[in-house]
Amino acid sequence: MNRAELISEIADLTGQPKTHVSETLSALIHTVTTAVAKGEKVTLVGFGTFERRNRQARTGRNPRTLAPLRIPSSKVPAFRAGQELKNIVNGKTRQPSWSQPGASKPKKKAAAKSKRK
Repeated sequence: MNRAELISEIADLTGQPKTHVSETLSALIHTVTTAVAKGEKVTLVGFGTFERRNRQARTGRNPRTLAPLRIPSSKVPAFRAGQELKNIVNGKTRQPSWSQPGASKPKKKAAAKSKRK
């Protein structure tokens, strides 16, 4: 699924215009990227955690000449899946059906009481 397909799917589920969904998705990505670049963790409970990890300097090899070369340390983004996401992907649990927040749920009817004489 690419970005356009994701936007279409979310727009269909929520009933929101694609332009609003696109703006919201862009804001989410911008916010997460900014936080991770600062070294903060972004945790979405049940989904996962985005964080920045430090990769240490190491020695590698040029594949053409096999000469050793130094690879400098770097900071890399990382994602660690949450337990709920892992369970759904592994088939241990089913993904709950999606309902729009604020949508009215059908009320359960009270059972009719029988009249005793």
